[in-house]
Amino acid sequence: MSKYRSHLPQLDGGLFLSDGGLETTLIFLQGFELPFFASFPLVNDEKGRQTLRDYYIRYATIAKSNGTGFILESPTWRASTDWGVKMDFSEKDLAAVNRAAIALMDEIRQKLESAGTPIVISGCVGPRGDGYDPGTIMTPEEAEAYHGKQIRVFADTAADQVTAATMTNVNEAIGVTRAAQAAGIPVVISFTVETDGRLPTGQSLGEAITEVDSVTGNGPAYFMINCAHPTHFEDALASGEPWLQRLRGLRANSSALSHAELDQATELDDGNPVEFGAQHRALRQRLKHINVLGGCCGTDHRHVEHICGAVKSAA
Repeated sequence: MSKYRSHLPQLDGGLFLSDGGLETTLIFLQGFELPFFASFPLVNDEKGRQTLRDYYIRYATIAKSNGTGFILESPTWRASTDWGVKMDFSEKDLAAVNRAAIALMDEIRQKLESAGTPIVISGCVGPRGDGYDPGTIMTPEEAEAYHGKQIRVFADTAADQVTAATMTNVNEAIGVTRAAQAAGIPVVISFTVETDGRLPTGQSLGEAITEVDSVTGNGPAYFMINCAHPTHFEDALASGEPWLQRLRGLRANSSALSHAELDQATELDDGNPVEFGAQHRALRQRLKHINVLGGCCGTDHRHVEHICGAVKSAA
């Protein structure tokens, strides 16, 4: 049963951490093969579940030792129909693995949550297509129908919210938001941006957030940015415009390379964790309402530790 669905504690302020780049950690640091960058199949056997437990517990322990909240983001970014078909997962299989992933998150929460560290369970929803390239853009209605299957499963579990990560276009974000509204579960929309701070479609971040809010009646609980380096979006956050108040979270890449360059990379670019933390401190000093912080591609526990230390030292 969900714990925070009626009121997400991160909306009250206070720092909340999340994990880093799950898939890049598993592939480059732990030697796993993840076809189609999909980590959700690990949920289906005990060895995989233990790998995921160890991964998430390491990050949740950082939050607990620092007295912050934590967002447990499920390993289900690829667990939707089109990607499942590529890996011979039926709709029934996908529903089962999505439920099992949230059950694993709930197990971890029950083990580690404390009064000083509320732990929010988030069902992660990924894009229908590539997380870097919008490709063929669905209508909002098509996106609602597609993502609604996974979101309805999450709504019937202990998940407190869903997070749509690496959204590349507004139509898909609108569809996800409407599906979550229909299922009665809070939704967070996390856009990815290019090196110029714009969505892969060319739309500005501010325009995208404003459009989603306008069409859905401020449907998302809040917005985030993920899968881009801080230097890619820092200028986009300097406008002081009202839409910035809707942005509450950052999960940045460790590398300043473009998405096209990252696609061709054969080695992990983990950047500079100390500098990475300092960049988050600078952003947080300007935008104090941003309070959900984690990492994306190339980041690991070191990056999140430095983010936490840097942000807390500036408080």
